[in-house]
Amino acid sequence: MTNFFSSGFTLGILGGGQLGKMMLYETRKYDIKTHVLDPSTDAPSKIACDQFEQGDLMDYKTVYNFGKNVDVLTFEIESVNLKALKQLEKEGIKVYPSSDTLEKIQNKGKQKLFYKEHMIPTAPFKRFSNKAHLTEGITSNRIKLPFVWKSTQGGYDGNGVSIIKSGADIAKLPDTECIAEELIDFKNELAVIVVRTPSKEIRTYPVVEMEFHPEANQVEYVICPARISDNIAQKALAVAQKVSSAFEHVGVLAVEMFLTKDDEILVNEVAPRPHNSGHYSIEASYTNQFDQHIRAVLDLPLGATQSKVAGIMVNLVGAEGYTGNVVYKNIDKIMKMDGVTPHIYGKKQTRPYRKMGHVTIIHEDISIAREIAEDVKNTIQVISK
Repeated sequence: MTNFFSSGFTLGILGGGQLGKMMLYETRKYDIKTHVLDPSTDAPSKIACDQFEQGDLMDYKTVYNFGKNVDVLTFEIESVNLKALKQLEKEGIKVYPSSDTLEKIQNKGKQKLFYKEHMIPTAPFKRFSNKAHLTEGITSNRIKLPFVWKSTQGGYDGNGVSIIKSGADIAKLPDTECIAEELIDFKNELAVIVVRTPSKEIRTYPVVEMEFHPEANQVEYVICPARISDNIAQKALAVAQKVSSAFEHVGVLAVEMFLTKDDEILVNEVAPRPHNSGHYSIEASYTNQFDQHIRAVLDLPLGATQSKVAGIMVNLVGAEGYTGNVVYKNIDKIMKMDGVTPHIYGKKQTRPYRKMGHVTIIHEDISIAREIAEDVKNTIQVISK
C-alpha cells in the first residue's frame, strides 16, 4: 500500500471553495500533503493546503500542468477541463472521480439521457440546443407549460434553474443549451450520499430530507434522518445504489431525488463530490462525508456511515439587500444553544443568497433539533458592514 501519511505523496484538489476547505480538515488530520488549484486568490482552501496555485479550472494547460505534479487528483467542483483530465489519466495520473464519470454528469442533458439509458427513474424531459429551439418546442406542443427549465452547463445553488409558466418567462432566459423537464408534483426532496472506492467497496449514508427556500431555490434545511417510512427509505437507498453502480464513480456521489405523491422515487440530479446534503455528517455521523471522500479516492477502507445522533443543517446565505465585507450578526447567540456548531467558509465578501457557511444542530430528538434549527435560522443574519 502507498504511504500516504507524513510522506511525499501529494493529493491534488481542483477547486478551493468551502468543499475543498472541509476536505482539507481531513487531510490535515491524516497529514496528507495537498496541492490546490482555484481561480481566486481569496479561496477558502488557501489557508489549509501545502501548496496553493491560482489558475483557471477550465483552461487545459493550467489543469494539465497542475495535475502533472500530483499523485492522485480529485475535484470539489464539476466545472473543470475534461480534456486535461483525460490526458492526465492517459499519462498514468489517477483521477477520481474519473473523467468518464464527470463527462456523463457535467452536462445535465447528458446526465438525463444517461438515466434514461440505464432505466433509472427520472422526470420526463426534452433537450433543446438554444432558446429558439425551446420556443419552437412550445409552439409545436412538444412540451407543455408549466415546466422546469435547466441550463445544461454551469448551474449551481439554484442558478440555471427556472420554473417556466408563460412566454414572458422564456424571454428572460439566457440563450443556451437547456432541458425542459416535466414539473413534478412531489411530496419531498430527498438525497442519499453514496461512497465508492476503486476496489468497489460501497457505503451509503441514511436518507436525508431537504427543505428549500421558495425564492432562491436553495436548500435551507437538511434533515437526517428523513421523516419518511422505512419502506420509502429502502426504496430511495436502492435507487441511489443503482445510480452509483451505473456511474461506476469513485469518491462521494450525492444523489438528489423527488418523492412523488404516489410514493415513487425519481432521480433529480447527482453531484460527484461532497455535497451540501452531507454537511450534517461532520457532527452527526461516525465518519463524515469529507473523510470518506479522501478515503475513497486513496482506496483506503471506508468508515461507518451511521449517524450517532439526529442532525439538521441550516445553510448560512447572504441576506437580501447586503453586499460587501461580511458580518455574522448574532452568531454569539446561536453559539449559546445546545448542540449548535457554526461553520464559516472564509468568504470575505457577502452578497444576496451567496453560501457563506452552515450551522449543524444535533439532538437525540429530531423534532427538537428542527425547532432549534428554526431558532438558528431566525437569529443569525449574514449581513455586511
